[in-house]
Amino acid sequence: MPGRWILIAFMMIVGTSFTVLRTGTVHGQVAVRNQGYVPFSDAPILYLSDDLRDPVARLEKKLENGQTHLDWDPKGGYLQSLLKNLQIPVSSQTLVFSKTSFQYKRISPQTPRALYFNDDVYVGFVKNGPVLELVSFDPIKGAIFYLLRAQKHDQPRFERAELDCTQCHIGTGTRNVPGVLLRSAYVTPKGTLAEYAHTFTTGQESPLRERWGGWYVTGTSGSQHHMGNVTVQDEAHPEVLDTTAGSNITSLSALFDSSVYLSDQSDIVAHLVLGHQTQMHNLITLTSYKARIALYEQAQKGASWSQAAAEAQRQFEKPAEDLLRYLLFTNEAELSSPVAGSSGFQTEFEQLGPFDRRGRTLRDFDLHTRIFRYPCSYLIYSDDWDAIPEPAKSYIYHRLHQVLTGEDQGSDFSRLSPDDRKSILEILLETKPDLPSEWRQSRKQNLHAKVGLGRRLAGLSTN
Repeated sequence: MPGRWILIAFMMIVGTSFTVLRTGTVHGQVAVRNQGYVPFSDAPILYLSDDLRDPVARLEKKLENGQTHLDWDPKGGYLQSLLKNLQIPVSSQTLVFSKTSFQYKRISPQTPRALYFNDDVYVGFVKNGPVLELVSFDPIKGAIFYLLRAQKHDQPRFERAELDCTQCHIGTGTRNVPGVLLRSAYVTPKGTLAEYAHTFTTGQESPLRERWGGWYVTGTSGSQHHMGNVTVQDEAHPEVLDTTAGSNITSLSALFDSSVYLSDQSDIVAHLVLGHQTQMHNLITLTSYKARIALYEQAQKGASWSQAAAEAQRQFEKPAEDLLRYLLFTNEAELSSPVAGSSGFQTEFEQLGPFDRRGRTLRDFDLHTRIFRYPCSYLIYSDDWDAIPEPAKSYIYHRLHQVLTGEDQGSDFSRLSPDDRKSILEILLETKPDLPSEWRQSRKQNLHAKVGLGRRLAGLSTN
């Protein structure tokens, strides 16, 4: 094994920790693989296998084949080039100043860690840090963890870092599958977590008053206050924060030197999106795992497909129902005041589409009473979603169709207005090409209804 020493350290990605073995730099290696027990290593998940289809794995192949390259610059090393290759916008930058990374010695309120993200990948950057930290979502395996050396190198390459990462990245906060989560905590002026103080796992259900402790946040939230931008002043009473001082800040220049970062922003809208999609990723992975494992176990017993499917449904139905509700934002915390970002993230995010013929997209923001105008997650277009195995995928689509057509009027979905359901159904019918047959029937009925309406309007105009 290359290297003369091994250091176990906690590496925090997207606000939570995973353990990585760091070695000497012989041959440039920074992570040790295949040491110790990693959950889900066996069939059918085979988490440790090299058969990966996540965005970072695809980029690695392009680097090996000479199809692309990573450029190094003194300010951020490979950061800017990496973001460009992975199509991650700089406007997605969020800044965390709690010492929650294996590079914790370099992190403080004066030198926060920067996090950049898109739908599938998260990239962490620490000023003068030895590595860039990455989490990339594979359609089958869920969260895959990588390191990239920050120092200039003739052939920069990603190194997979799975050893003991899953001890922290497979837990209740990640739905017990390889995943990610956000933490909000009470943080001292040095960046350490206040002792004995409560911490929060952030999701779309979290009220703003419990969010972003240990993070910088730019933008406005009106009368709504949050935990961002401030530190504990009285360690004997850490939960007494002056949240009014930390809210509605549009510039961070007075708080630390932001010139070393790609942006001086830590956009509140990017924070809201991040809070939604981390747990959405975990629920997709959980549903997929449950279905694959149940089908595999039944196949090992020699069960027929129908028997295997019935048993699988008993295993995945609960997480699938949780996924459906999260997909439709049924547990979303309401906004009591309008929210406005400060980095341009909102515009860049909305422009990604896809759009229906009326120019609508599930990425359209509301930001007055809720995050999105049409409460259905854009991750329904992701590779992770498309890789959910049968019969789980058909089950979810059937249940989603029941809700959107109004067949399911249960109390869990009471926050979805008739207009919400109609709009989401119409957008999906025009932008999601692989919908099941019952959805295609809805498309035909919708088209016939529009044709009939057009004829009636034409008749009125000639009378």
